Amino acid sequence: MKNFNEMIPNGPALPGWKRALDLGLIVLASPLLVPLAILIGAFVSLVSKGPILFKQERIGLGGRKFLCFKFRTMQVGAESRSHQEHLRRLIESGVPMTKMDARGDRRIIPGGVFLRATGLDELPQLINVLRGDMSIVGPRPCLPYEFEHYLPWQRERCQAAPGLTGLWQVSGKNKTTFIQMIQLDIEYARRRSLLLDLEIIFKTIPALLAQVSETPKSSFPSPKRIAVEAEAILPAQAAHH
Repeated sequence: MKNFNEMIPNGPALPGWKRALDLGLIVLASPLLVPLAILIGAFVSLVSKGPILFKQERIGLGGRKFLCFKFRTMQVGAESRSHQEHLRRLIESGVPMTKMDARGDRRIIPGGVFLRATGLDELPQLINVLRGDMSIVGPRPCLPYEFEHYLPWQRERCQAAPGLTGLWQVSGKNKTTFIQMIQLDIEYARRRSLLLDLEIIFKTIPALLAQVSETPKSSFPSPKRIAVEAEAILPAQAAHH
């Protein structure tokens, strides 16, 4: 299967205004986001053994591969085959793109569902934005095995840099089908503008709040479970040091 760069000469470029907006927003939000990221990192370290960050190869602008960063929300060594099968069913069935978390996922660490529902697990992707791999606004960065299933017309979504939020994310997200997601991402790639980016950014917080409210409360860990996990990890960390 051809790489997207072979389909578009030299690949698409990130507009200068978009890069300026990304860097400006990061500078403005840093006083809030840096302490928050430190707290989340400490929490992940407290409730689960293993690295704080999760690194995974994703497909970016023009079909180019890059290493994407997130806070780790799954147990170390969690298998990925079930996610691949879940994604394949979503692509082929035309049903809404519900996450595996919605029906419970034992691979997720305590507090992981909350971090994922609020998008806080994606804060480290600001590193990707600084590096130019991503933008604040754009399509969700897809996985290589997802990209392999794309039809030629669907790859047009990669003409826009992937983002932390986007038109799909504020237009129903998990209530939409795979095809609807692709169509929204292509619409964004074609309409991309400063005004549209600002509109999406302002709609992101209400969209996240709606997503949290729709997440089953049973998916959130109890304080007792977090305490138990922490008690099991702290002695091991102390012995290691």
